[in-house]
Amino acid sequence: MEFGLAFSFPFNDPDWFKKIGLVALVSLIPIIGQLMVLGFGLEVMKRVINHDPVPLPDLDFGGFLAKGFQGFVIGFIYTIPIYIILIPVYILPVITNASGGSDAGNWITILISCVCGGISLLYAILISFMIPPAFGKFLTEDSFGAAFHFGEVFQLVRAAPVAILVALLGYVLVSFLSSFGVILCVIGVLLTSAYSYAVTGHLFGQAYLEATKA
Repeated sequence: MEFGLAFSFPFNDPDWFKKIGLVALVSLIPIIGQLMVLGFGLEVMKRVINHDPVPLPDLDFGGFLAKGFQGFVIGFIYTIPIYIILIPVYILPVITNASGGSDAGNWITILISCVCGGISLLYAILISFMIPPAFGKFLTEDSFGAAFHFGEVFQLVRAAPVAILVALLGYVLVSFLSSFGVILCVIGVLLTSAYSYAVTGHLFGQAYLEATKA
């Protein structure tokens, strides 16, 4: 993993300001803009996996939007079990209150809520590791369904958990750094947000390569 390269590679492109600036401007479009920026990050990831000498792509509105929408759906499907696990957390208090709110009922509600919360947290950590290789399979096989070959995705996680962890930590770091754009101005927010997707895509691409090599 070349951790520092993920943060510096955009500036190696002589047209980096134009490329990131255009993505930043398009991101102003509600909903569509956010999907497009996600697609931009996924395109960076695909180029890194393919060893493209120019990993920072030019604006491709339709292509980015299509990738971003599919990426969003992939992420959403992976998180559905969390919502299912948390159903008792929202239903039990209603049932307990409707039945008079006895002490035993309240304690049962608290216990089940803690258990469900713990399970959902563990699952959230698991899918955090599974999302990068799931995106990688989607991009390399050019197939939406490939992201849901759960056995293969989990094998990739087992093959390079440290690389994926480094990529996730990099994602957290660049997200934190991009928050400083709020202090600068609106332009700062847009540019740092687009930049963070580029960095994340590069890190995820590197992690996928490490997993496939392993």
